[in-house]
Amino acid sequence: MVSRVMLDTLTFLLEKLFLIAHIRLSSLLPPLPRRSDRDESAPTPAPQRFQRGDLLEVPRTLFTHFGIYLGDNRVAHLIPDILPALTADSLQIQEMVTNTRLLLGVLSKRASIRVDSVEDFAYGAGILLNAMDRAVRRSPLSGEEVARRAERLVGSVSYSLLWNNCEHFVTFCRYGNAQSLQTDKFCEWLKSLIRDQRMVLLTALLGLLSMVCLGISPSTALPTLLIPFTLWMAS
Repeated sequence: MVSRVMLDTLTFLLEKLFLIAHIRLSSLLPPLPRRSDRDESAPTPAPQRFQRGDLLEVPRTLFTHFGIYLGDNRVAHLIPDILPALTADSLQIQEMVTNTRLLLGVLSKRASIRVDSVEDFAYGAGILLNAMDRAVRRSPLSGEEVARRAERLVGSVSYSLLWNNCEHFVTFCRYGNAQSLQTDKFCEWLKSLIRDQRMVLLTALLGLLSMVCLGISPSTALPTLLIPFTLWMAS
């Protein structure tokens, strides 16, 4: 029971750290444009150059978003979204996912694998085509198999920044093995912090400050003791 609590606590803290490292607070982000507000002069991708089963990658400022091209200008992609948990109105759910919906989906661990147009998926940004093929050791499956895998998974899913994000979805569909290179890079960065034993002292001091400010309770005392001890043992 204690080990389970420790694991859940560490997972929770890692996910929140990953969130802070990749996504700004919604108040600092400009709202995503609605269809009617899009700049019609902005360059749009040419979907005719995509083949069914292609992996589409959209680099953004803080993270990279991934999807699988299904043909006919449609892209399946996994995106955090709180709205399906609040309403069954399919028309409302199908509207573009706002930053508020996205961030609340991340925090509540709710997401959808949905199908959008190439333009809505890209938000006017440039698209990289099958760029991950050079980084993943496995050979891609046939385009038709990739697309069928994506289509079978469309619907509501649980979400985790570390263990089940949009990159896990596309790598499972295209290579048969779910993985996230972004998560791997984050874990490598975290390892470098753990190796620096000064982080143990800093974390302990921050934990003590939180206990002073918030009072002594299981929610403050457990991380204050557990996290520095884990960092010390791992360093």
